[in-house]
Amino acid sequence: MMTSRIRLGVSPLSWTNDVLPDLGDNIALETCLTQAAFAGYQGTELGRKFPRTHAELAPLLHKAGLQLASGWHSGFLAERSVADEIVAVESHAGLLRASGADVMVYGECGCMPGSHPLDEPLSLSPPLNCLNADEYARKVSVFADILMDRFGLKLAYHHHLMMLVEQHHELEEFLTKTSDRVGLVLDSGHAFAAGVDLAQITEKFGHRIVHIHLKDVRADVLHRVRENDLSFNDAVRAGLFTVPGEGCIDYSPLTDFIARSDYQGWLIVEAEQDPRKEEPSAAVSRAFRWVKSTFSPSLSAEETAQ
Repeated sequence: MMTSRIRLGVSPLSWTNDVLPDLGDNIALETCLTQAAFAGYQGTELGRKFPRTHAELAPLLHKAGLQLASGWHSGFLAERSVADEIVAVESHAGLLRASGADVMVYGECGCMPGSHPLDEPLSLSPPLNCLNADEYARKVSVFADILMDRFGLKLAYHHHLMMLVEQHHELEEFLTKTSDRVGLVLDSGHAFAAGVDLAQITEKFGHRIVHIHLKDVRADVLHRVRENDLSFNDAVRAGLFTVPGEGCIDYSPLTDFIARSDYQGWLIVEAEQDPRKEEPSAAVSRAFRWVKSTFSPSLSAEETAQ
């Protein structure tokens, strides 16, 4: 088992939200990168303030001593052809590959309700059966093949609140219908909030997991979100998510999976929360210490030495 290649990174969401400009708009990218490195992280994912050319991005990452772990692509394979999706992803995939990443996070934004879907009530989340799931799975599988063959990137499909693959039965059906070239981002926060059974998914589909997002859920906020049928954005503003180890999630299925598997990827700390309420540097530093102590047998020698 080659667990020494597991690396620990952090998402810029802890500083600046990707879709809510009021959360962290005043925090400079350099502040995010400097604080991430100071906390001990080896890498980061892309965020909305990151430059989108390798020539601009590489010096910033080099100065901070960080690697690029991955970056989110808003895909629409539920609505458009594979050929059109390849055109849409080309520059993003090229940037990821040039910057040393080997995984691309894919979020399905097709079939979502309204013109601002993340502001719609969570009850309006599109079910997987709103389309032909077999045809959709075929398209995602073909897209994953092309992404690997053309760019050398593994597709990491993100199950996500308010998106096509959200609940446990949807995730299981999707993974069953798609080819093994379609990898999975296992996101602890989205899984818990949507009722995904982490133990079952890691047991049955552990070989498909190519990227891991670690974030926690505040139980009282989740209850309020469900009771009032809030939107995803309102849930984030209300503090649904917090850093791993400080919410209600039982992480033992993930720690067991890491311990018994040959997982080779990143563990990415995330927390889409208001930086005015939770100072990012302190939050990600606490998260780093928690992940280090919880997953320490599996982290790289470089990581555990910090």
